[in-house]
Amino acid sequence: MTSVQGARARARVEITATIKDEARRQLAAEGAAKLSLRAVAREVGMVSSALYRYFPSRDDLLTALIVDAYDAIGAAAESALAAAPAADHPARWAAVCRAVRAWALAHPHEYALIYGSPVPGYSAPQDTVGPASRVGQVLISVARGAYVSDGVALPPLGEKLRPEAERMAADFAPDLPPALAVTLVGAWSQLFGLISFEVFGQFTRIVEDRDGFFDDAAARLGREAGLLPRR
Repeated sequence: MTSVQGARARARVEITATIKDEARRQLAAEGAAKLSLRAVAREVGMVSSALYRYFPSRDDLLTALIVDAYDAIGAAAESALAAAPAADHPARWAAVCRAVRAWALAHPHEYALIYGSPVPGYSAPQDTVGPASRVGQVLISVARGAYVSDGVALPPLGEKLRPEAERMAADFAPDLPPALAVTLVGAWSQLFGLISFEVFGQFTRIVEDRDGFFDDAAARLGREAGLLPRR
């Protein structure tokens, strides 16, 4: 009985992967708004009623694809951080930024699913929150390491922004100064703005040396986040 159950579990994993692979192909061809369970079922050789046993609705399938994409870009950031020199915080920051950009350029349609236009009629469930935070948590980890070991250089925090800064710090980085939480949110949003401009073609006929431009901009974001040069 155990071997039969194991075979069934493996078959379910394989079929689920096949369904998601076809859905990703359709995302690339048609966009998320036109994703159809019936079309996916037809292409993988299943009747719709059989596919519904794996994904009861289009939104369930979209959520699975979104979680996979967030996990993949998060894993790329985490791997880059693990391979970066432990004591060089600007280098660690740059490595993470480059890894996130590289994943986005290699998977533009999956990137568009999580950082592009919202899908009409779809509301992301709580399941996506944890995976969506992975890249941000890696950037926080870099800043935390710098803060603990070498310190960070931050501009004064204006009193008008202080309540929001304190809320941010309490929510996702209670061990860091509120001013650092603010700069990290700004750097995180600007990082994905840079990447989105490149992925979605906004740099066409404007930026030719994309690698050099990105590296310089990412390093500047690190400095704005208070990261000090290696001593």
